[in-house]
Amino acid sequence: MNVMTRPAGTLASAMRRHVVRHVDKSFDWDAFPSNRGYPELARAQMRYVGAGGSPKVGEPGTLPPEHFTLSLIHKPVGNYAACHAHEIEESFLVIAGVLVVGWERDGEVCEVKLGPKDMILNARDIGHGFRNDGIEPVLMSISVDVGKPLPPRYLYHPKTGTDPVLARSFGAAPGKTIPFDAAGEHPLQVAMARNVIRHAEQAPIREAAGFQRRVYVGAGGIESETCRKEMYAVPAGVGVQPYARDVEDALMVLEGSLIVGWEENGEMVEMELGPRDLVFNPAGRPHWFRNAGVGPCTAWVVVGDAGAERVRFVGR
Repeated sequence: MNVMTRPAGTLASAMRRHVVRHVDKSFDWDAFPSNRGYPELARAQMRYVGAGGSPKVGEPGTLPPEHFTLSLIHKPVGNYAACHAHEIEESFLVIAGVLVVGWERDGEVCEVKLGPKDMILNARDIGHGFRNDGIEPVLMSISVDVGKPLPPRYLYHPKTGTDPVLARSFGAAPGKTIPFDAAGEHPLQVAMARNVIRHAEQAPIREAAGFQRRVYVGAGGIESETCRKEMYAVPAGVGVQPYARDVEDALMVLEGSLIVGWEENGEMVEMELGPRDLVFNPAGRPHWFRNAGVGPCTAWVVVGDAGAERVRFVGR
């Protein structure tokens, strides 16, 4: 995609530095050194904002984080991620494929299957892992809700001597795996049900500006004290006038294309984003979006606080 308006200038240069193109990035198969030597744990990471749990911080082409990180993960068929925990919340948004996520407590594990556009917010300090039992690779977006997370604490990892079969089941011995049930009464089912969002079941908010928002995390979605996460559905021909937030936000296009813009002292610049391109809008920066394409656009939005949306979107 190309810059849409204005010759190169200070504002245009600043905006370009805050846009990450999918085609300019590469998947890193050595993002998590603890998995070296264990091919069944292999996964590839593409970092957009921050390192997201990888020790590879500050690399060129990756935007510095503030309140959250954002990366893509490619998980091959049959592979898994060992059960671990974080000091902060971490979300998994499935983009393609089917992902199995397990939560562990006291040797019992509750497993849920997530499809495209489904999401789980992994609670802080709870053991969790994920696995691809499907027939196609999984592509997912992971956000850790702090700029510089501590390294993950592994609970069941083969490098610590855990039996590989037990590690693959996230620490559950035979007979100790519980299927996810949103109406179930087991404590793990109850806890997980509060933190799973099914895209098809999450009612959209219809904005007067002509697009829809589905709240995944924040007021109207999963309760959180850190960041808000939403999915936008923007029909062709719909756009909004400039708005600004008190905190940063990031927008990643999942499907279609979207023109995004910045404004400063009457100057306006725009760039077009395609699938898996991202723009990071700093706090206080007036910005907007519009769909000039012939089809709808789906975008994933992460905001640096979990409060209810205060922006009143006005159509253009």
